[in-house]
Amino acid sequence: MVDAAASFDGNRVAANEVSVRAGQGRWAATTSDSAGLADYAQFSASALHAPAQSTSWVSNWAAATGADIIVATLACDGRPALSLALEVVRHGPFKVARFTGGRHANGNFAAADPRLLPAIDGPAIRSMFQAVARARPEVDLISLERLLPDLDGVANPLAALPSFPSPNLSLAVDLDGGFDALLSRASGKRKRKKHRSQTRKFEAVGTFRRIEARTPEEVDRLLNAFLDMKEARFAKMGIANVFGDAGVRAFFRALFADALTEEKPSFLLHGLEVAGKLRAVTGSSRSGKRLICEFGAIVEDDLAFTSPGDFLFFDNIQEACELGFNVYDFSVGDEPYKRLWCDIETQHFEVLAPLTLKGRALATTMRQGARAKAFVKNNPTVWKLTKMLRRKTAGQAAPAPADDDN
Repeated sequence: MVDAAASFDGNRVAANEVSVRAGQGRWAATTSDSAGLADYAQFSASALHAPAQSTSWVSNWAAATGADIIVATLACDGRPALSLALEVVRHGPFKVARFTGGRHANGNFAAADPRLLPAIDGPAIRSMFQAVARARPEVDLISLERLLPDLDGVANPLAALPSFPSPNLSLAVDLDGGFDALLSRASGKRKRKKHRSQTRKFEAVGTFRRIEARTPEEVDRLLNAFLDMKEARFAKMGIANVFGDAGVRAFFRALFADALTEEKPSFLLHGLEVAGKLRAVTGSSRSGKRLICEFGAIVEDDLAFTSPGDFLFFDNIQEACELGFNVYDFSVGDEPYKRLWCDIETQHFEVLAPLTLKGRALATTMRQGARAKAFVKNNPTVWKLTKMLRRKTAGQAAPAPADDDN
């Protein structure tokens, strides 16, 4: 098994070490179980990584869900260069190692030292996978999904491996020049007119305000409202509620509450309250000069016709400009309400690394599944029919609003 006490400082090396030559220096790939999260935290504190690979994300997910964690690290002369914090999950008769958080982890970029990245190649990364295979022979496949092609201009090292496009696009807004400049490029006159009209409609029923959760109590209130909204939304759409599991709910509660202790919270909740009731909620993450909307939802009540989600996005994007962000990222999913703003398309990619013969079979099935999803979602007629069939299966014939599909 793994030497859980092995550390990134090079003083001790796990028994399952795999050595490899990549550029100059001696490179070694090692693994650890959840005990390695302390070393991962030390490395990621100064490493480049996406929000879903942050220490807060990984540690809170492990604590809330009891995830079976494995940390794989590639080091040069004892100095960590790349680290993957993965969870091992059951997929039917298979065992798969994936990014912690599963479908909730989007725009992924493994923790990496940018100074050492140019020397890392495909064989070096594969040595990490070999270390996982030696430490956990029951794992059939390493599945790394929704990978960013680059982060802050630094190319994703996992692109050195065979890959294929993710079935969903990621959409974002270029905030260059500020909010007025953005509106001048994105039907600003129409957006301002709609925002004023929404304001009048809200004022007609009572006071309204935009809220940012700044206390644990406000985190609970906004998150509870979001979870209720999403549960109703998914039921109407006829699809499984990915926020329904108690562990997942506990994870998000801890994630946003812990962020309150940071000078610049890495995860934020915003809500639109009208007449004392939350009508829309968004959850966001910070990644350098990029503000990412990780999820959003609206309550489908008597004010749903006013598009409270659109109103909240307008204010969120305006504030992002004021705070100096360069990009407002709507994350994964191509929806009409995002297209009203977005001028940046990002094609994520996916890497499947089979470790067993069973893993090869699963990888083939997953690639075929991704191609099928891409076909459905990139064909407007087929995608519209698919969503209609979902609603009918759920016993809901009425079309669902599309401004909270994150």
